Amino acid sequence: MSFVERCDLNSRERETACEQLLRQVEASGIELIRLGWCDLHGVVRGKTIVASQLRQALANGIGMVSTLLLKDSSDRTAFKVFEQGIEETLPGFAGASNFTLMPDPASWHVLPWTEKTGWLQCQPFFADGRIVPLDSRHVLQQAVQRLTDRGWQMRCGLEVEFHIYRLKDPLHGADLDPDRADWPGPAPEVNLIHPGYNLLTEGWFDRAEEPLRIVQRTAQALGLPLISLEIELGPSQVEAVFDVRDVLTAADHMVLFRNATRQALRRAGYHATFMCRPPFEHIMSSGWHLHQSLCEASTGRNVFMRDAAAPGGALDARQVLSDMGASWLAGLLSHAPALTALCTSTSNGYGRFRPNAMAPQSILWGRDNRGAMLRVIGAPGDNATRIENRLGEPAANPYLYMASQIHAGLDGLDAQLQAPPATETPYSAGAATIPTSLAHAVQALQADAALCQAMGQPFVDYYSTIKKAEHQRMVQAEDATEFHKREYFGRI
Repeated sequence: MSFVERCDLNSRERETACEQLLRQVEASGIELIRLGWCDLHGVVRGKTIVASQLRQALANGIGMVSTLLLKDSSDRTAFKVFEQGIEETLPGFAGASNFTLMPDPASWHVLPWTEKTGWLQCQPFFADGRIVPLDSRHVLQQAVQRLTDRGWQMRCGLEVEFHIYRLKDPLHGADLDPDRADWPGPAPEVNLIHPGYNLLTEGWFDRAEEPLRIVQRTAQALGLPLISLEIELGPSQVEAVFDVRDVLTAADHMVLFRNATRQALRRAGYHATFMCRPPFEHIMSSGWHLHQSLCEASTGRNVFMRDAAAPGGALDARQVLSDMGASWLAGLLSHAPALTALCTSTSNGYGRFRPNAMAPQSILWGRDNRGAMLRVIGAPGDNATRIENRLGEPAANPYLYMASQIHAGLDGLDAQLQAPPATETPYSAGAATIPTSLAHAVQALQADAALCQAMGQPFVDYYSTIKKAEHQRMVQAEDATEFHKREYFGRI
């Protein structure tokens, strides 16, 4: 029995897709194939095989050390896999055992920045054929199934802010000096691509056009639904906006976009980082704004859209959102402290929650208000009616960010929660505030019974252990700036 049969992945459709892919690879002269998998931190890991091994990999996968699921953001294993008791805490991980990465033939891409190289997305399985339940993509797949059972589909649009810098010395920089190697290693030395503080100015776009062209061509060559590239307010800060797709596809696109952007730009002498606050004195924080709506799977009708405004006042969510949309909004607000741990998943991201910076500070919603955590956009009869969550950072794991929205929104629906009035002054005192550190957010996640049940207590415990280790290292760091450079700037 092949491993694909043991995993119960074999089907006529997959067999056909595999044969088509094998013929395509042979005809195109592809030499190398990267088998990629998204880890807990949203980083793509995997192995590279020669093209002649593709048939074997499609049937039986490729081995992967299981501790890759247990790494914190410095790449240290956060669990003691060689000690007694690990099987009770993390069944299947004892002794740094092997998992098997199974490629999805439908995920095939030819990488545009390198020669004769393809890419396949994978998911990890135990030796007995069971999917690894702690895999973040599987966590989202389970959340999506909750929607499917109700006849719904979630659709997401992405607004991703990030920073691009020019490398001072692409070939012999500080991060490549063997005498400075460490764990984690030093960050690269960089210059700006534009001086900032001139939002959306065409002159700054012109100065940054070379790296932005690389981003554009790479994204489009990979089939990503790029809409625009924009100059953001901060020095060297830019934004990419993507059209709506179903939630799982949107998450896959985010993983692919970050991975591809960093690699393509590095080859051209640039450094892209998706950390929230690069470690320089004069910067602006980057956010990842997630636009979300539900639609009926059978008709495509927007479940959040309201046919006519409710009789309440202008600050009533039902002026714009359907009753179900308003309850979904209320669910996101109700679980916001816990959601923060999954939407802003690095210690670095918590410096963003400041007043009057078009970033949220309090757990509020507003109608087309960019200072609120949740921005409601649309009008009665508008099929594009949606909720924009402005809580996330661009370094977040997309699968966990989006799964958290589904679970919180559905809890709001099931409990028939009512949204409070909209805010018009999101930075005024008195409202409940967003957690101020990763440690506080993780504590909120652990205390949220509904999310712990929806995501599974074993997953929440696992995630919390790794994120607590990350936060503790930051607290203990002798030089906080150097910690952020090494931990985040050079790596995400």
